[in-house]
Amino acid sequence: MKVAIGADHAGVNIKGDIIKVIQELGMEVIDLGCDCHDSVDYPDYAIPVAEKVASGEADRGILICGTGIGMSIAANKVNGIRCALVHDLFSAKATRLHNDSNVLAMGERIIGPGLATEIAKVWLETDYEAGRHARRVGKITEYEVKE
Repeated sequence: MKVAIGADHAGVNIKGDIIKVIQELGMEVIDLGCDCHDSVDYPDYAIPVAEKVASGEADRGILICGTGIGMSIAANKVNGIRCALVHDLFSAKATRLHNDSNVLAMGERIIGPGLATEIAKVWLETDYEAGRHARRVGKITEYEVKE
């Protein structure tokens, strides 16, 4: 599995921890930045990660900013993206099982590195359940405006 990852200045600390988790799981990392603490704009990182997933260049994406809110909003503007903002383990598992989320957003200012790595691991290791959920996810896909 290939995982694209991106963070703004407020998520750069946890990004390194998440990259280690991805690699420990034997997955490939596509690191799209940022690597600094200077103020940057979260859409400049969220959208490229989402585009990698939407195009199939990456199987999934992970985004980190201060709260995760801005990243999730920006990523969800890309057709084909189901980005879930997650700050607990139950939601990390449920969004994969039920929503087939393909991008995960987290907030470094909300959770610490320990919980963030646990969330990423659960999210990456959980498969989509499909079944009754497929109809619901399908309705989202049908609604999207195709280019």
